[in-house]
Amino acid sequence: MNFQHISTDYRLILASESPRRKSLLRQINLPFHAVPSHVEENQIEGKPSVKVSLLAENKARAVHPEFNSSWILGADTIVVIGEEILGKPHDHHDAESMLYLLRGREHEVITGFCLLNPEGDIAQTEAVTTLVRMKSLAADEIKAYIATGEPFGKAGSYAIQGIGAFMVESISGSYTNVVGLPVCAVIQSLLSAGALREFPMPL
Repeated sequence: MNFQHISTDYRLILASESPRRKSLLRQINLPFHAVPSHVEENQIEGKPSVKVSLLAENKARAVHPEFNSSWILGADTIVVIGEEILGKPHDHHDAESMLYLLRGREHEVITGFCLLNPEGDIAQTEAVTTLVRMKSLAADEIKAYIATGEPFGKAGSYAIQGIGAFMVESISGSYTNVVGLPVCAVIQSLLSAGALREFPMPL
């Protein structure tokens, strides 16, 4: 079935209020409308890639009843080190524990995304992984970074696009995936599913 293409008059629905995801979509000039999904992020167990993909689907489905004639994109990002999944820190102590765990080591950042077509069927779903290596942070660096307030609301307690860039030695894979949305993979999915006629879109 052919559905209407995303345009300035027919915007993509982003099932997220994440400032990072909204900033990335604005950066690439993709028309969208952001809607919070209010989905509990700790309700799914399983392998990290499966967990983020299912959470992304749940977020998209949560807003579908209200926007049941639109393309809907849900996404979820987690940090994984060893066998441990790091979500968003609850407090200063939690942020400190995460940063001590990450310092001097390589970890994975996994973002799952799910695209629903206007009928509510899954058009595309994918989990993208980026490897990130942290420098060996000193205790005073960790303390000073937490004092900025930036770690809060961020998976793994850091923001690569913000002050937290100082602690990232290297990455392998998609940079925007670490920010919160693998832009290259998302655009390819929108094109493959028929949500976009072409990209970049005409200004």
